Amino acid sequence: MTLAKEDRLPFWTKLIYGTGDWSIASYGTLRQVFYAIFLTDVVGLEPRLASVAALVGIIWDAINDPIVGVLSDRMKSRWGRRRPFLLFFAIPFGLGFMLLWYAPPFEGQIAKALFVTLAFMISDTLQTLVVVPFSALTPELTQDYDERTSLIGFRMFFNLVVSLVAAVAAPAIVDGVLANGGTQQQGFMLTAAIFGGLAILPFLLIFAVVREKPLSAANVVREIPFLQTVKTAWSNIPFRFATLLYMLNWITFDLVALVLPFYLVYWISSGDLLAKATVLGVSLPIESAVFAVLLITAVIALPIWLFVSKKLSKKSAYIVGMVFWAGVQLVIFSIQPGQVSMILLMSFFAGISVSSAHILPDSIFPDVIEWDELRTGRRQEGIYYGVKNFIRKLTGALAIFIGLQVLGWFGYQSPPEGATSFTQSPQTLTAIRFLLGPFGAILLFSAVAMAWFYPLTRERHARIRKLLLRRKERTKTDEE
Repeated sequence: MTLAKEDRLPFWTKLIYGTGDWSIASYGTLRQVFYAIFLTDVVGLEPRLASVAALVGIIWDAINDPIVGVLSDRMKSRWGRRRPFLLFFAIPFGLGFMLLWYAPPFEGQIAKALFVTLAFMISDTLQTLVVVPFSALTPELTQDYDERTSLIGFRMFFNLVVSLVAAVAAPAIVDGVLANGGTQQQGFMLTAAIFGGLAILPFLLIFAVVREKPLSAANVVREIPFLQTVKTAWSNIPFRFATLLYMLNWITFDLVALVLPFYLVYWISSGDLLAKATVLGVSLPIESAVFAVLLITAVIALPIWLFVSKKLSKKSAYIVGMVFWAGVQLVIFSIQPGQVSMILLMSFFAGISVSSAHILPDSIFPDVIEWDELRTGRRQEGIYYGVKNFIRKLTGALAIFIGLQVLGWFGYQSPPEGATSFTQSPQTLTAIRFLLGPFGAILLFSAVAMAWFYPLTRERHARIRKLLLRRKERTKTDEE
C-alpha cells in the first residue's frame, strides 16, 4: 500500500515527539533498577512488606489509567484532545517523581509502608495524566504500518539513551553525595530532582510543536458508558494478544533490571559492595558498567531491528529477538563469581535483544486501533493507551513484588549501614540467579508464543486501512 501523504511525518515531528520517551524512561528506569534497593536499604522496609506496598499502589492504577484514557478521548479544547494534559500536568509530574524517592522519618514498618504506598499512588497518578495522552498521539500522528515503526524508533532512541544515562549516572551521583559527607537519601533525592526536572521539558515542547489531526465526523467519540468502553476494547482480539505480549515483554525487562544489581554485587562480585569494572579504560561501579554496555548496544541496534521488521514483519523480528534474548539469560545463569568479562560480553548480546524488546511491542500495539475503528466506527486511542499504560506500570509493580517476595522468602539480608562488603546465603544467591536466568527465559518464550499467534500482519492491516478509507469516502459523500 502506497504511503499516503497525510501519513508521512516530517523528521522534526518524529524527533520532537520522540523526546517524550526521555521523560517516560527517566521515571521508569530509576524505578525499575533502583527502587527495590531504595525501599530495603534506604527506607528500611522489610523486602516482603516493601513488595506489598508497591503492589497495593497498582490497585489505583486499575482505576486511573483507563479513566484518564477515556477523559482524553472525550476532551474538547482548542489545543486538541491530548495536548492540554501535557501542558497542565508536566510540572506536577516532575514534582511527583521526587516524592517517590523520599524516605519518611518514621520508625514503624507499617507507617513507612503506608507512606510509600501513598507516595507511589500520587506519583503514579501524575504520570498517568501525561503518559496516556502522550502515548495516544502515536496512532493519531500516522496510520501507516511501517511509518509507525519508524516513529516508535525515535521514541525508543530517547528511551534507551536516558535509560543509559540514568542507570550509569544514578550510582555515581549517590556515591558522590556519600563521598562529600551526605547520605544515600540525599543522593537519591538529588538524582530524582535532576531527572524529574529534565522530564518536564519534553512534554512542554511537544505541546508547543506537535499538532493533533482533527477527527472526521465519523470518528468523533460518542459518549459511551465507561464499562461498555472497556468491554468493547477487550473484545478486540488483536488487542488481547498485543496486551499479553506487551505485559510478558516488560515484566521480563523489569524483573531483569531489578534483579541484575543484586546478581552483580552478591554473585559476580562475591559481596563486594564497591566492586568496579572497566569499560574502554574507564573504571565504573559494576552495575553502571554492565548497564552501559547493555544500553549502548541497544541504542546502536535500533536501526537493525527497524530494517529487519520492514523486510520481514514486526512479529517475526520480535520472535527472533526474544528467542536470542532467552538464550542469553540461560547463559547468564551459568556464569561463575569473578567472571566480569563474561558478564560484560553477555550484556552486549542482551543489549541486541533488549533493543527489539523496546521498539517492536510498542510499534505492534497501535495497529489494534484500526481494527477497533473498523468494528465500532470510533477511534478510541485514549482507552487503549490507558490500558497499555496500566499494563506497563503493572509489570513494574509485579516485578518489584515478585523480586522482593522471593528475596525475602529466601533470606535476603540488607547490609549494615556503612558496610563495604556483605555476603548472602547460598539459598538467596540461587534464588537471585534463578530469577535472572531460567525464570526470565520462561517469560520470554511465553511472549514469543503471544507474538506467534498475533493475527494482524502487514497485509491484514493494509486491508483494514483500505476498508476504512472506503468508509470515510462514503461518509464524506453522504455529508455533501
